[in-house]
Amino acid sequence: MKILQVRNATIKIEYAGKKILVDPMLAEKGAYPGFEGTVNSHKFNPLVDLPLSVNEVLDVDAIIVTHVHPDHWDEAAKNLAPKEMLIFAQNEKDAADIQATGFINTRILTEHTVFYDITLIKTPGQHGTDEALGRMGDVLGEVCGVVFKHPDERTLYLAGDTVWNQYVEDNLNKYAPDVIVLNSGDAQVIGLGSIIMGKQDVYDVYQAAAGATIIASHMESVNHATLSRKELRDFLKENGMTQRVLVPEDGESYGF
Repeated sequence: MKILQVRNATIKIEYAGKKILVDPMLAEKGAYPGFEGTVNSHKFNPLVDLPLSVNEVLDVDAIIVTHVHPDHWDEAAKNLAPKEMLIFAQNEKDAADIQATGFINTRILTEHTVFYDITLIKTPGQHGTDEALGRMGDVLGEVCGVVFKHPDERTLYLAGDTVWNQYVEDNLNKYAPDVIVLNSGDAQVIGLGSIIMGKQDVYDVYQAAAGATIIASHMESVNHATLSRKELRDFLKENGMTQRVLVPEDGESYGF
């Protein structure tokens, strides 16, 4: 297994001989206005450039879109990805949105999706607190994570855009992943707080997943992400967590 942090929640995974791109946001720096109603909405997204060429990013066998928010599946990705590329979506609604932009090879993730000899398992998450979902669930919407399994590979769990909650705890207990990718930028909606994981959420996953290696993704790339890599690294040092939690720079990769 090899995991490359591209930018934001966009990661490239080599697993059991296949290359899979997750949540491509491919626009040039500053292409889009900030998200209304979130902190630092005056800033334009993405905040940083891609660390490698679009052609390198898109050199994959398939794409997984965990949900269709524009920081996970943006206009640039819709325009630049080959229309015949296999794209996995979390549900029929997202698949229809993807097909509406010309893509002809979509599949719906289930709890037992087979891609060659890789098993992809859709897992539930929650894009914010119960209060946040109650007040703006139509905007935050449904999200998913994905577990990767193969007899010759360690088990990988991408939690997706979720906060720490019972869903995540149940996923950890059920699948016992060896490697976990957390979207850890602590994105904030004004008045509703965090809609993805922050420092305490990373700590909770660390405590619940003894022995697993955690990779912090979705950081320092969009306007409403409030947790910096430096702040997270300082927190990890203070709490003795540096051996099992990795905080990659954009363009950095790890092998397992």
